[in-house]
Amino acid sequence: MSPNYIRSFSEGCLRPPTVIGQFHTLFFGSIRMFFLGVLGFAVYGNEALHFSCDPDKREVNLFCYNQFRPITPQVFWALQLVIVLVPGAFFHLYAACKNIKQEDILQKSSYTGFYIFSVFLRIVLEVVAFWLQIQLFGFKVNAIYMCDVGALEKKFNITRCMVPEHFEKTIFLIAMYTFTVITVILCVAEIFEISCRRLGFLKTQ
Repeated sequence: MSPNYIRSFSEGCLRPPTVIGQFHTLFFGSIRMFFLGVLGFAVYGNEALHFSCDPDKREVNLFCYNQFRPITPQVFWALQLVIVLVPGAFFHLYAACKNIKQEDILQKSSYTGFYIFSVFLRIVLEVVAFWLQIQLFGFKVNAIYMCDVGALEKKFNITRCMVPEHFEKTIFLIAMYTFTVITVILCVAEIFEISCRRLGFLKTQ
């Protein structure tokens, strides 16, 4: 791929053809990633080390933590961010290969339809991630986790485990749900903006 393609691709990703799309890129690329990268590490970085059960033994702690966290929240949200970026990245790669300028995307119906499809696919992926987050983490982190340790062949089957900083994690969960809702709203608003531009209610950039 030539440098011109790379430049067109990067400009398309950083400067979408709609105002709301540009705001979404700013929101998605800065606030959401900063929140996950910096604050997420502060809240979840040492969770496994401070997760303790009764009895406080390494094998019990590790077994119960793996049961409590089938996937760590940081990994899940990082995968979510990457997957949600894929539809837009494919579109801008296509635009770069076809030498399509950003200002021309909303002028031709085929380009516009392809772009709307990428935004709609982004919405679907966000909704799926939202549902998966509910299934994996719920809406609240409790201070006590009841762990089934029957597989360890212990005399006891259920043990109590202490979840560190459970209140902070609950706040972080709600924040990540909120970010997902905001990005979905922005995507819907972007489709609405494109429709208004195509119908002539708004001036095309």
